[in-house]
Amino acid sequence: VQLVESGGGLVQPGSSLRLSCAASARTINNNAMGWFRQAPGKEREWLAGITWVDGRTYYTDSVMGRFSISRDNAKNMVHLQMNSLNPEDTGVYYCARSRSIGPYTGAQGYDIWGQGTQVTVSS
Repeated sequence: VQLVESGGGLVQPGSSLRLSCAASARTINNNAMGWFRQAPGKEREWLAGITWVDGRTYYTDSVMGRFSISRDNAKNMVHLQMNSLNPEDTGVYYCARSRSIGPYTGAQGYDIWGQGTQVTVSS
């Protein structure tokens, strides 16, 4: 039972990155999935969520219109497409499984976490 993120890196402001989260079908179990970010010295912040069954998406205001969450049911993967990145987007990005079929906006609503992938936006 695990989640594995990939796709992080060092990019310049204005660039794009696509993060991926690989899971087993047993791990997802039709629960919603979410992406979080933890910047240095800050609490973990919910960014986006997606329902596994019908693909409804939810975003926090700071990433609305720039980030896009998606899922691939056949491959049991969740992606986060990030566009127009700025230095404030720097942090460790985590994929997590919701405790229910709907996504929560708080970390306490998630029970399985990946190890995180570092994203650094800097010129």
